[in-house]
Amino acid sequence: MILDLAADSPFSIHTLPYGVFRPSATEPARVGVAIGTAVLDLAALAATGHFDGPALRGGNVFALPSLNAFMALGRPAWDEARGRVQTLLAPGLNGRPLAPGVAEALRPIDCVELLLPAAIGDYTDFYSSREHATNVGSMFRGPDQALLPNWLHLPVAYHGRAGTVVRSGAEIIRPRGQMLPPGAPTPVFGPTAELDFELEVGFFAGPGNRPGEPISIRSAANHIFGLVLVNDWSARDIQRWEYRPLGPFLSKNFATTISPWVVPLAALEPFRRPGPPQSPEPLDYLRDDSDWAFDIHLAATLQSEAMRVAGMPPLVITRTNFRHLYWSMPQQLAHHTINGCAVRPGDLLASGTISGPMPDSRGSLLELTWGGAQPLELPTGETRRFLEDGDRLALTGWCQGDGYQVGFGEAAATVRAANR
Repeated sequence: MILDLAADSPFSIHTLPYGVFRPSATEPARVGVAIGTAVLDLAALAATGHFDGPALRGGNVFALPSLNAFMALGRPAWDEARGRVQTLLAPGLNGRPLAPGVAEALRPIDCVELLLPAAIGDYTDFYSSREHATNVGSMFRGPDQALLPNWLHLPVAYHGRAGTVVRSGAEIIRPRGQMLPPGAPTPVFGPTAELDFELEVGFFAGPGNRPGEPISIRSAANHIFGLVLVNDWSARDIQRWEYRPLGPFLSKNFATTISPWVVPLAALEPFRRPGPPQSPEPLDYLRDDSDWAFDIHLAATLQSEAMRVAGMPPLVITRTNFRHLYWSMPQQLAHHTINGCAVRPGDLLASGTISGPMPDSRGSLLELTWGGAQPLELPTGETRRFLEDGDRLALTGWCQGDGYQVGFGEAAATVRAANR
């Protein structure tokens, strides 16, 4: 078999993202790598001795239904596995046949079931985009008090609900909760009327740390396994009523969608960029001179049910970039663990909504429609303040190299009516 990869394939030899898949209903889930339109079955290759280096010897971590055991092995194992996969696939990229065992381990992506890549023990969602925080703060408190006093000194975050993190493609049931209508003296209960998306990128933790032993900012790279797209769905009307004083609860815990493929940090190295300048200078434990922004293009598309019926393609409603994040991943991880908090393999830490400096680079409908005051117009003549039943919202991400892409796939879901 000769690999035929298009120049715009998101899963090039430079990407090699990890995921978990089930080949068929009668076969167990295992770990694979996406290459072009195929999945390379790492469990099958490991079983036939293709991963025999010192960091991976001693057990088939790819024959498991999650990436957690592989994540726990740390960077030597990650680098060894990536190098071995590139070696095994190289002949097929140069017009030569793949070795028989490698060719037999390739399966069409469309013929397998993609699952959550990790067993997520804990999930933390940060609030690391200055543009997003400023937009939301301006709406709620006015531009003079857009950022609260702590925001420029620490990466603000809340602890999310790991049990409702779902894979791309899983439907989102409109949540219900308490809301306080404008001018009403008492709250009402019902389905949210302000369902929103949040365009985010998250990373999975690797080996982690023991309780009481912080992860320093200088060692953070050894604990960041790889990145995924994240949509941390929000019910804005429920959130406005419940978030004081302890933050979001029912407005966030109903669902978080992630992409099935985890792009390893090694694939993003060519796309490192300096982050935004930080002023005031962070405290010492958050100070890092390394470049930890990445040039990752991000977009969100919306397709209503009427658009699908009419055969209309999804509408791009925002374009932004990961490099806009004020607080970096190492700063998030260092702050998270500075008090001795333990992070374990497979824990998910998300960026928070990523918004850019322009109106068309805002990462949520709350911002794009400025609280619903400026509805989006769809090609069908419909308008959207917030998401309606039947809408399909998809996030995509990619890095553009010289003649190749490093892609993330998509994190997509369709909204369904609330349960009665």
